[in-house]
Amino acid sequence: MTTDAPAARPSAPLRDRVGDVAGRILLTATALVCVFPIYWLFATALRRPEDVASLSPIPWPLSLRNFSDAAHEVNITSLIANTFVVAALSAVGQLLIALLAAYAFAVYTFPLQRLLYLAFVGTWLVPFQVTMLPNYILLTRLGLLDTLVGVVLPTLCSALAILLLRQHLAAFPKELIAAARIDGRSSWSILWTVVVPNLRPALAALAILLFINEWNEYFWPAVVLRRSNAVLQLGLRSFMGTEGDQWGPMMAVAGLACLPVLVLYLLLQRHIVNAFVRSGLK
Repeated sequence: MTTDAPAARPSAPLRDRVGDVAGRILLTATALVCVFPIYWLFATALRRPEDVASLSPIPWPLSLRNFSDAAHEVNITSLIANTFVVAALSAVGQLLIALLAAYAFAVYTFPLQRLLYLAFVGTWLVPFQVTMLPNYILLTRLGLLDTLVGVVLPTLCSALAILLLRQHLAAFPKELIAAARIDGRSSWSILWTVVVPNLRPALAALAILLFINEWNEYFWPAVVLRRSNAVLQLGLRSFMGTEGDQWGPMMAVAGLACLPVLVLYLLLQRHIVNAFVRSGLK
């Protein structure tokens, strides 16, 4: 009976090592699959115009001709600036409104609270196509069609953002809020000096999700901005025509559109990882 135990011990570390290697291989393969379309995007943008249709995985010789052609076709700086303004204003507006609403639902008690919360979150299940026409009519009456304000205004309230922040606030230690009230702080002061500093990872993760969602939005800007291609996603239409698509300049502009989002993610990466790891405060 004592001779079987030592023989079984070496197999456990071996299984752990095999599982670790298999997991790393799987993660590496998954990462390569996810990164390859982005690599091909930039590889196509850096090819010479006559080599755009090439299937070679390495773009050689390198060329910036597609970027210069794109710059002559559209005002890339203006497109990036307009898109950034729209995405930033929408993300900040959604984050602020969601924070206030989630704080009210999580901290205060009032009549029909649960029913109102369920009804509010239920709006998340309503397809955007259902509310598109009322929003369009409202913008028409306000005279905001063909303006960036008209693109931003209907997006300022997000039921998903409220749901996510409310879950984090529900796990927030109520003792900290009670102690702040004993110190004589107002509800507004408690929110910004006690709650928000402890929710930075969650707020950062939600901010980048909202920003990326609005940055990549195509349908609603296409409805509102009828006479202009003022944002990046609409600017890409300039390279599509009946005589053929200009894939090189299109990939160049699409590559430039990826850079601000990548920079934003790198700046907020630590907060985003913390938010997903912690999944709220305990």
